[in-house]
Amino acid sequence: MINLKVDDNTDKVRIDKYIADNCDNFSRNHIQKLIDDDCVEINGMVVRSSYRVKPGDVICIDVPENVTPEILPENIPLDILYEDTDVIVVNKPKGMVVHPAAGHYSGTLVNALMYHCKDLSGINGILRPGIVHRIDKDTTGLLVCAKNDFSHNILAKQLKDHSIKRRYQAVVLGNFKNDHGTVDSPIGRKQNDRKLMASGVKGGKNAVTHYKVLKSYNKYSYIECQLETGRTHQIRVHMKSIGHPIAGDIVYGGKNASFKLDGKEVEGQILHAKVLGFIHPRTEEYMEFDSELPEYFKEALDKLERMS
Repeated sequence: MINLKVDDNTDKVRIDKYIADNCDNFSRNHIQKLIDDDCVEINGMVVRSSYRVKPGDVICIDVPENVTPEILPENIPLDILYEDTDVIVVNKPKGMVVHPAAGHYSGTLVNALMYHCKDLSGINGILRPGIVHRIDKDTTGLLVCAKNDFSHNILAKQLKDHSIKRRYQAVVLGNFKNDHGTVDSPIGRKQNDRKLMASGVKGGKNAVTHYKVLKSYNKYSYIECQLETGRTHQIRVHMKSIGHPIAGDIVYGGKNASFKLDGKEVEGQILHAKVLGFIHPRTEEYMEFDSELPEYFKEALDKLERMS
């Protein structure tokens, strides 16, 4: 942990430049990564790189431990919907972590991709080769991964421009007054638990989720969500913020969100990344993929049909 206090003679300097000028052991790129990962706070609040420091500001930099584990290819089956020399579209199963991180250095989608693919883009470093965007461990569904830096850069730009189509389906608690709506609320890390995200956080990142009700059941709703942005846990956090946490998501919905199938609780949220559309980085043709709902999701809908 590094703490800095802005002196009285410094004013209106960008936070990333201020840290670079006052911490010789950080590159500008490293500082930007720390800010993007919400590891930099000003006076106890997470800020963006555009923040300009003021005299008296207290800067807290939480520097993660610098560990570089060996990531190995693993012969893990992949559900591949499409593949060419530039991109690969996969349907991620429930329980699979997308890329290695603390506590998950094997069994991830990256380990599987490294075995299956000869080349992957290296823009995101050795822990996230090929990974352009992510979904949570217990969220199922579609991801596009890049096989080279050329494709990665173009896909990343599409994500930044919100031009990649991402539609999710979910089962949530409760019934809606209106059959469609939009949640437009910034998302940032909870001040009292940095592992969790929260909606409406001051200094949080812009986040927009559009939703529509596909079917209403007794105490539950089957919905579709379309993302404008792609923040960490976005749909889970936004649905909780409007009083409709995702079924099975006890992390954000508490015990009331638990959902049982055949007497056993579903592990994690009933959330599936069903539709993915993007412009192919090389051919410049629009491509769209639609994945079938996984068995656990179908079983949950069958149960709701019987209950209603």
